[in-house]
Amino acid sequence: MLQWFKDSTEKVADSGPPAIYVVGDIHGCLTPLDRLLAKIAPRPEDEVVFVGDYIDRGPQSREVVDRLLGLSYRCVFLMGNHERMLLDFLAGEDEELYLENGGRATLESYGGSPDGIPAAHLAFFRSLRPMYETPDYLIVHAGIRPLTPLAEQSAHDIIWIRHEFFKFLGKYPKPVIFGHTPLRQVLMADDRIGIDTGCVYGGKLTCLKLPQREIVQVPGWRG
Repeated sequence: MLQWFKDSTEKVADSGPPAIYVVGDIHGCLTPLDRLLAKIAPRPEDEVVFVGDYIDRGPQSREVVDRLLGLSYRCVFLMGNHERMLLDFLAGEDEELYLENGGRATLESYGGSPDGIPAAHLAFFRSLRPMYETPDYLIVHAGIRPLTPLAEQSAHDIIWIRHEFFKFLGKYPKPVIFGHTPLRQVLMADDRIGIDTGCVYGGKLTCLKLPQREIVQVPGWRG
């Protein structure tokens, strides 16, 4: 069953069993990130999973990474296609592709040059995980290729796939939580949950609280 969920403005309850908070695409938007973290207020027993695309397009990529590196929560950071593009750019590959897809804003946040990217930030980008699996959910940046076993999924598909995953008429073995594809509202289906609600485009920064499937949102960037 497919449902579209509007945003919730209520503060997240500070009680109950350990929760997993899954945060959508941030894209260099520090203020929405700070507001969302303040709103969910993770406890020591909770876990926060970020689906990737921390950088590019928005004005504060460096500041976003600084904030993420300074978090004291239990965090899982996944690779997004924009972090992959940055690493490829730094290796001398697909330079124009990166710059034309929001990379210039990231370089500006680092002083205008790749040389301004701190070693700790480079280590962060290189450490990002491809996916995160719980007993009940699979969390990835973009999605998975339909009818392909998880062990055979390609690194490219996990961060880049869109229409083949999104429009698949069958049912995935385990619900997949994903970002990457900007949506006006959260997509909540039995087997897929889309939480990129266009923060950098003036939409919302979205977080999904598990196991309740509670949606928490704050206003996105107003540039």
